[in-house]
Amino acid sequence: MKTNQVQNDTSKTEKHTPYIDVPSEVKVNEPFQVTVQVGKDIPHPNLVEHHIKWIQVFFEEEGRAFNPIHVATFDMGPTYAEPKVSFTMKVQKPGKLIALAYCNVHGLWENAVEIKAI
Repeated sequence: MKTNQVQNDTSKTEKHTPYIDVPSEVKVNEPFQVTVQVGKDIPHPNLVEHHIKWIQVFFEEEGRAFNPIHVATFDMGPTYAEPKVSFTMKVQKPGKLIALAYCNVHGLWENAVEIKAI
């Protein structure tokens, strides 16, 4: 798995790292919006020969014995589906939201953000 910290080529980092747009603080059991986008600053190619195949989202709940929890999977076809997804979720405890994105050429990429639940 690659993250923006382990890749020296910043042009690849910008195109492959899944960016997570989510409030840093949410209310317990209240729905909130999550957007995950691959290639936020520099668009990722969306060609048959080079594209984002899927995005998966997990939540690592604070204090839970078995983590992470699978939240969502989004499969994408090349040329038509852009690598940006939005969905609504809710949490009962604080934790870390993890996004994985799979590029058919450059492999698996990961990013994560902390979510405070009040």
